[in-house]
Amino acid sequence: MNNSERSTAVKQVRESEEKVTKRRFDSAQVIPISFLVAIIAGTFLLLLPFSTVPGEETDLLTALFTATTSVCVTGLVVVDTYAHWTLFGKIVILILIQLGGLGMISVASMIMLVAHRKFTLGMTVMLHDSFNLNSLSGLFRFLVGVFRGTFIVEGIGALLYMPAFIPQFGIVKGIWISVFTAISAFCNAGIDIIGPDSLISYNGNLLVMLTTMLMIVLGGLGYIVWFDTLNGIRKGYERSFSPRQIYKRFSEHTKLVLILTASLIFGGAAIVFVMEFSNPETIGNMSIGGKILNSIFQSVTFRTAGFAAVPQQGLREYTCVLGDILMFIGGSPVGTAGGIKTVTFFAVLLNAISYIKDRDETVIFGRRFSPDVIRKAAAIMTVSFFVSFIMAILLMMCEDTSMNDSVFEVLSATCTVGLTRALTPTLGTAGRIIIIISMYLGRIGPISMALFFSAKRSGRNKVKYVQGDFIVG
Repeated sequence: MNNSERSTAVKQVRESEEKVTKRRFDSAQVIPISFLVAIIAGTFLLLLPFSTVPGEETDLLTALFTATTSVCVTGLVVVDTYAHWTLFGKIVILILIQLGGLGMISVASMIMLVAHRKFTLGMTVMLHDSFNLNSLSGLFRFLVGVFRGTFIVEGIGALLYMPAFIPQFGIVKGIWISVFTAISAFCNAGIDIIGPDSLISYNGNLLVMLTTMLMIVLGGLGYIVWFDTLNGIRKGYERSFSPRQIYKRFSEHTKLVLILTASLIFGGAAIVFVMEFSNPETIGNMSIGGKILNSIFQSVTFRTAGFAAVPQQGLREYTCVLGDILMFIGGSPVGTAGGIKTVTFFAVLLNAISYIKDRDETVIFGRRFSPDVIRKAAAIMTVSFFVSFIMAILLMMCEDTSMNDSVFEVLSATCTVGLTRALTPTLGTAGRIIIIISMYLGRIGPISMALFFSAKRSGRNKVKYVQGDFIVG
């Protein structure tokens, strides 16, 4: 290759890199805007007179708060969903929850796919970025699998709820409540239309509690884990593999997510059980079986669900601190859960352990985390922490609340959990605006918002700088 050909090749590579960077920046713009458009549309629909029951009034801030908590699948509410909204209003909320759980870009892409519309490269990249995947390969097959799997799981969840809700509310209303609760649980929204106390009156109902936990966990595992697990089980069954052999053939991501999810659920449940064992305001007066069941439920719901089986304001201070940690970690990547995600937290933690042990690489299951993944995980964790920290301070300043309640409320919002220590309904205008912003940032990700406001993304360094002599620690 002569000098002219080499110069042409280098120019083409640079132009290609610039195009990819531009498309990624477009994704960073469109994804936050798509959620904002859904919130605005939902606010408008909830402001319509027939969205609110007679005798109640819905102001702009209440409609905006409700639309935001629905689209961002958070679950914090300033009015009782079951009593304030008409059937039309509740249907609007449910649609917003479903749209928020699946993601606006994926819903738009699915509509285009069904309508046999041609996808542009930019649209394909945006869909890829919305799912946070590592490859464009099999993207549309993955999209179809997401929608099919979501509706199947939500349908099964609704059927499981019906034996509990139909006898209590009648056939039509019982089915409606079952469907609403199944979708809300799977999307990790935590909004319900049962009554004023979430699932507290059902904390002894094994069917409702287990179904809710199942839906929350399935939504929080992530679609990649779903498909890898189902594919591994199918192939293992065809080849008569033992359960151990099937597990060993899972991808390293799937194995890590399953281990982290089980560890956080049951580890968190054990700690809640010990901390709240004698607390009469939560599980103190329950039987041993009830304490175990509700401790597991509390551990599950802490990590992004928002359903409450015990009064959250009754939790002891140190249990709330545990809840803050679990909320911050959240669920797993490419699912409906919030938080910084389990693998993100583990990558940062394992990298620290590797440094302490003087290892050059961060390794799990004989596979190393790439430097880019470690950098991304550290950035997500750092930015998310500071956003939550700043919002908590602002809430304390505006509402004159305790640090514990403010941190709990803000983390519940930024990590799209939806639990509250009875603080949300009492918030003033400033407090509600802070929580609305927190919910929005939590759903799209603080880093996505930072990229949205970036005037220019230069990509990787084109110049290698001389190493500086800095000191840390």
